[in-house]
Amino acid sequence: MRRALTLASSVAGAAIVALDGTALTVAQPTLRHDLHASVAQVQWTGTGYLVAVAALLVFAGRLGDRYGHRRVFGIGMLGFGAASAGIVAAPDVRWVIGLRVVQGVFGALLQPATLGMLRAAFPPDRLRMPIAVRTAAIGVAAAAGPVVGGALATEFGWRSVFLLNLGPALFFGTLALASRAERRPVAGDPGEKPRPSAAGPLDIPGALLLGISLACLVHTLVTLPHLTWSAPAALLAGAAFVRHERRAPAPSLPPDVIGSPSVGAALLLLVTVSAALNGGLFACVYVLQDGLGLTPLHSALLALPLPVLLIGAAPVSAVLLRRAGARVTVTAATVLLAAGLLVLAAAPGPVLFCAGFALAGAGFGTVMVAATHVVVRQAPVASAGVAGGLQQTAMNVGPALGVAAATVLMATGADRSPLVLLAVAAVAALPVCRALPGRSPRVGAGTQAASRAAQSDAPHTGHGRETGPYTRSLGNDGH
Repeated sequence: MRRALTLASSVAGAAIVALDGTALTVAQPTLRHDLHASVAQVQWTGTGYLVAVAALLVFAGRLGDRYGHRRVFGIGMLGFGAASAGIVAAPDVRWVIGLRVVQGVFGALLQPATLGMLRAAFPPDRLRMPIAVRTAAIGVAAAAGPVVGGALATEFGWRSVFLLNLGPALFFGTLALASRAERRPVAGDPGEKPRPSAAGPLDIPGALLLGISLACLVHTLVTLPHLTWSAPAALLAGAAFVRHERRAPAPSLPPDVIGSPSVGAALLLLVTVSAALNGGLFACVYVLQDGLGLTPLHSALLALPLPVLLIGAAPVSAVLLRRAGARVTVTAATVLLAAGLLVLAAAPGPVLFCAGFALAGAGFGTVMVAATHVVVRQAPVASAGVAGGLQQTAMNVGPALGVAAATVLMATGADRSPLVLLAVAAVAALPVCRALPGRSPRVGAGTQAASRAAQSDAPHTGHGRETGPYTRSLGNDGH
């Protein structure tokens, strides 16, 4: 029951972030008209949120590792809901922009914690299905967001969109902070000693440098093709961060996380496939509406197979991971995604567009589950928050990179060229899949327990416990 509650909280946190972002997109024209805002101001309601999230995700994950993912998740959920309530009452667009930045801060707190809680509550060999359920929920929320947001904005105005997440944020945030049950070790589960990465001092200078670098990188990407001050600032801050991390006694990015080749490969693949998918979708909107003259509703209906297959791919991915391993699963899914983009690039009519969207959705959903599983499983429990922060950073940087690339390519006048080049980029990343773990060998019943310990990618034995000064976590009672 406790693990089920942890999974429900993780799903709720991930879903309200996805729902909030997609629902707001369709409500932005109404917001602009109601508040008499400029296009640039409305764009900053999204850009400000993205910059805040990108800057704080990894540091927020470190906070979860140190103080408990349940606690950080609860604060993030309640803060996210409070910022949403503030936006409902915002008198002008400047307040909306400022509160969206605040919402991004709390969104950065809760997002890594949704993965950190799963890593702390489930042993590595049982993480596949929880991550698949979480991914499917994100797909459902992303698919429902435009429909629900459009209906609310049409009937009740854009402010009603921000009321969507108040109930879940209040309920799950309060539940997380009210849960005080400390996990009790189960039989045969020796306690894990606190690791320096969780119990050591916070690397504030490293966190600031990393945050500045990521924030400036995202700002650079969303303002392309124009180059601003943020591009050189991102490079300088990134170089300073690397230099600092090499000397820091307790670095922001622990070596036991970033030193793993499989984690690095999984993160690179997440950036690549999310860039390919989001850049491709951005280009498709113009192909369908400007090139083929379809209405926004007709375009959305043609794209419906993408979220449907993304949701359906999540549980299938868990089975494929168990039977074929991450290497084969991610390789095949990346090829599927690239094939979908190529079909969309050449599609002359509705049937092939639907087929292309279906292939892209199935491929992306599978890569997302499999690569996330590798990142979370490979990380020790003491660094699960940082691993979750890196995964979320990849999923934020990738779309910004993909849309920026598509924007630059479309400026040349060829609307479908981004689809081809993004498909090529996805295929070019296939050699990285070699660093992913393969299928675990089958073992007999008599050696199964020993095999699990030997196959665990993390150098610990207490799979169900958070470490550090706070060991309490929502649902971590071993049941």
